Amino acid sequence: MNEKIERLRALIEKDTTERFVKQGYTDMSVHFDGGIKTTVKPGKKYTKVDVGRSGKYMIDHETGEIFGIKGYGVIHRGHKFGTLDTIDEWFWGEYRAVKKA
Repeated sequence: MNEKIERLRALIEKDTTERFVKQGYTDMSVHFDGGIKTTVKPGKKYTKVDVGRSGKYMIDHETGEIFGIKGYGVIHRGHKFGTLDTIDEWFWGEYRAVKKA
């Protein structure tokens, strides 16, 4: 797996866990049934990034651009979250990634 994609996966998982801890959840296995685990599924044109059992982002293999999704396996070009080179400029723990100040 591409190390930039693995780094994004780890960052999404870390930021999401951080947000839940700030909200008062301490035992993720009890509250979320492991729902914050982030997985990556490579495809022909895009790599899917899932949080828990839900699709969250898709990465274009050619450009490295990160998009939200309309439906599982369908990118939403209106929801762009930078590229694999700019992942540190975003907080990935909210419902959608948020650009850092």
